[in-house]
Amino acid sequence: MFQHVWAKRCAALSLISAVLCLLVGGGTARAEIASIYGGRDGLCGSRTANGERLNCAAMTAAHRTLPFGSLVEVCHNGCVIVRINDRGPFVRGRQIDLSPAAARAIGLKQTGHVTISRR
Repeated sequence: MFQHVWAKRCAALSLISAVLCLLVGGGTARAEIASIYGGRDGLCGSRTANGERLNCAAMTAAHRTLPFGSLVEVCHNGCVIVRINDRGPFVRGRQIDLSPAAARAIGLKQTGHVTISRR
């Protein structure tokens, strides 16, 4: 049953990505859609949901449900550990918003597929 759910979530990915998603799905990692915030949108320096200022050079991210301070490993073309310090994204279909520095560190140039695992 669990693998069936992962197969449905990964249906939009390429065959190789889908196989990797199924293999990773048995653990704590999951395939998600990530976006970048705080760069061109002018949010750098604004207050985050936990009260600190958004530092676009820090390895941080926004997530709707994970507790503030959670450390999450995000992988795309490389991996980085980010700290959850904000709520969002508020765009349907996206699960995590990365700071520009975190996105750059994993080679994410725009919205795309990433693997997320809680540390």
